Amino acid sequence: MFRTISKSLLRALGWTIITEFEKLPKKYVIIVIPHTSNWDFPIGLMVRSAMGFDAKYVGKDSLFKNPVLGAIMRWLGGYPVDRSKSTNFVDAVVDIFNSKEEFAITIAPEGTRKKVDKLKSGFYYIALGARVPIIMVKFDWEHKMVVFSKPFFPSGDKEADFEHITSYFRGVKGKNPENSFA
Repeated sequence: MFRTISKSLLRALGWTIITEFEKLPKKYVIIVIPHTSNWDFPIGLMVRSAMGFDAKYVGKDSLFKNPVLGAIMRWLGGYPVDRSKSTNFVDAVVDIFNSKEEFAITIAPEGTRKKVDKLKSGFYYIALGARVPIIMVKFDWEHKMVVFSKPFFPSGDKEADFEHITSYFRGVKGKNPENSFA
């Protein structure tokens, strides 16, 4: 039922979902770029529902501190991340991947809705450590398209892999285009 409602809402809002793969693997890391607005979250939830997959997501821990909002965020599949201190977040997520037969997590590697010139690299090390592919997702507000890439397996050559990732998102405009990445 939620899937049908999400598809209908997205269609009514003018959004199109495009996939460059035939079938998703059982485990993967999704990165969503650009992340320039709070509106990315509800659109992302509708896309997840419309696609019919159960990808979890990470969000800043302050969103989870309020008992009511925190409960809702967890119910929606959220995992809080404390960005103020260095933790073993990558290892913890790799352990989750290794303990499950199927698992997917969504990360906004810009780490903020503000303009950034460099992506955070946690998603990359999670994918490497868990030996899972990265699915790159463009949130193209200019054309109202959400585009899912083919699975991309990181090689371990971070510089070359990040060039590939950056070029995939080049020119994509977020809701607040001045804050778009690449």
